[in-house]
Amino acid sequence: MTHTTPDPDSAEHERSSLGALFNDLTQNVSLLVRQEIELAKTELKESASSAGKGAGMYAGAGVAGHFVLLFLSVAAFFGLALWIGYGFSALVVAALWAVIGLVLASAAKKKMQEIKGLPNTAETVKRIPSAFTPKDDAP
Repeated sequence: MTHTTPDPDSAEHERSSLGALFNDLTQNVSLLVRQEIELAKTELKESASSAGKGAGMYAGAGVAGHFVLLFLSVAAFFGLALWIGYGFSALVVAALWAVIGLVLASAAKKKMQEIKGLPNTAETVKRIPSAFTPKDDAP
């Protein structure tokens, strides 16, 4: 039975190759993370650009919708004017829009009162006032 002693050069070579492998792994992971960040930035810019264009198109659709309502109102005004005169037809169209505005304002007020996120947060802030006061040792 022969007894062999470990070769110190072999152990040193194994340590250096493990170190080199670990160094390569670290560099590759770092490179991969940088590339993923750049890809995310590029995708975010493209998404923001598309969102901006879409928002502009929605704004244009809103303006077009306002013009539709304006011209429908004018048509209703002139149509009613044939039966009840210009003064009364203007009052009828204005009253119709006033009712629509009141209904929408009432619905909006009801929806806004249903929001509970901010009051809960405000209550939490009141319970923990020390978390939001500056410390004496802060610079």
